[in-house]
Amino acid sequence: VQLVESGGGLVQPGGSLRLSCAASGFHFSRFDMRWYRQAPGKERRLVAGIPSVGARREYVDSVKGRFSISRDNVKNILYLQMNDLKPEDTAVYYCKSIYGSLGYWGQGTQVTVSS
Repeated sequence: VQLVESGGGLVQPGGSLRLSCAASGFHFSRFDMRWYRQAPGKERRLVAGIPSVGARREYVDSVKGRFSISRDNVKNILYLQMNDLKPEDTAVYYCKSIYGSLGYWGQGTQVTVSS
């Protein structure tokens, strides 16, 4: 099982980034997927979620209207489009797959929003 995040980097406030999470070693299409983030000195927190099937999306209030989660069940990739980035979005971003009691984490990708 492997989840590999990419797409992080340094961006100015108001900028955009698209994170990707490439999945392998499990039936990606059967798993609900989540993006979490962890800022320095803080707990890891849920940012966005998408079910295995269906149109429902969930977002933490602070990113609603700016972030969009999506998935490609053919390419086995999870995405997080982040627009209008703010300094408070600075964190390590992690993807997580969930199926019942099973859960897998990626290694994270750093996002830094600074001028």
